[in-house]
Amino acid sequence: MHTYPTQAVILAGGQGSRLRPYTDDRPKPMVEIPGTGTPIIGHQLSWLAAEGVTDAVVSCGHLAEVLQEWLESAVLPLRVTTVVEKEPLGRGGGLKYAARRLPDPEQPWYATNGDIWTRFSLREMAAFHGERDATATLALARPRIPWGAVETDAFGHITDFIESPPSPYLINAGVYVFSPAFTGMLPDQGDHERTTFPRLARERRLAGYPLPHGAYWRAIDTAKDLTEAARELGVQGGS
Repeated sequence: MHTYPTQAVILAGGQGSRLRPYTDDRPKPMVEIPGTGTPIIGHQLSWLAAEGVTDAVVSCGHLAEVLQEWLESAVLPLRVTTVVEKEPLGRGGGLKYAARRLPDPEQPWYATNGDIWTRFSLREMAAFHGERDATATLALARPRIPWGAVETDAFGHITDFIESPPSPYLINAGVYVFSPAFTGMLPDQGDHERTTFPRLARERRLAGYPLPHGAYWRAIDTAKDLTEAARELGVQGGS
């Protein structure tokens, strides 16, 4: 029988420089996807709550007060705590600092980057994590290449043009399941993706969960991502 996490960390401290001017007066997770009337983090909190999460810790940074004010005034589907680093701790240190505010350190937890807009079953990912007895599990996405691709035959004749084909490589999708022991493995300062993750990979305790076929996933990095997310959500009926 699987124990599904009921707590999560959202890393929402990035400056979002590539999303300017949207991020001139708000942090990246507070940028609204056009047509939805809700900031990215609002969609994330709704998704987490729908997947059984009751408590979330939001790690704030750039223009933290804007995010905190919205969280205080919004009607939220779960309990939310915010933390602000007194000094830059790096991605791993920031994750550890936020994780220490989770309500139950003896239970597993989810984490997500604050600029990810996705929908898939976190419970299925948690079951995958448990079945492999992993310490950490990364969701893996196969994004579309933003350029058109060209196919050729062995002789060099062009045989086809493919607009924005899927990448041949899987990437870290910015959504995670962590076992309780993972928190203690994080650096107090620095980047866990250069320290903790490689160590766990060598020990075969790091798992990768490919997103299910058809699952929606997009990292909101640029104004083009906002426009395309709005279009794709419109096609899907705003789900």
